[in-house]
Amino acid sequence: MTQLRTVATPDGRCLEASHVLEADPDAAWDLLVDTHRWPEWSPIVTDVEASHRRIEDGTTGRVRVRPGVWVPFTITSCDPVERRWAWNVARLPAAAHRVDALESNRCRIAFELRPLETANAPVCLRSLERIDDRLSRETDADWSDDASSEESDESNESSTTDE
Repeated sequence: MTQLRTVATPDGRCLEASHVLEADPDAAWDLLVDTHRWPEWSPIVTDVEASHRRIEDGTTGRVRVRPGVWVPFTITSCDPVERRWAWNVARLPAAAHRVDALESNRCRIAFELRPLETANAPVCLRSLERIDDRLSRETDADWSDDASSEESDESNESSTTDE
């Protein structure tokens, strides 16, 4: 379920674009904090150079955005326990990113847009779709790997029993 709503955040009132997905919250968090993976889910980021691959407070770098312009960024806060990070892009506050754990191995990913950023809501909604798609494919691949591993184990067991 995808939602747009106004919420109170640590940075004040924001427009929140969020999506609930069938994914492990830790896997979702890992996807969001790995700068090498940002182009996989952001429809506008095509490349990233960063001081740390996994962001933390104070990580700096630059993102290449369509149509090829490099823009500097600084991570202003990153809380792995709360699974929330915020940043400035081109020295301006930009959307904060958050992962909320839900029941049954589900999570909510949210982008918190400040009033001047609300025009970016369509980009955030597209990002949420891409994140859902990416995590779904990874989960499907994990299930497939588990199934083939179990089949291989069963095959090995039957060949050792036959001897």
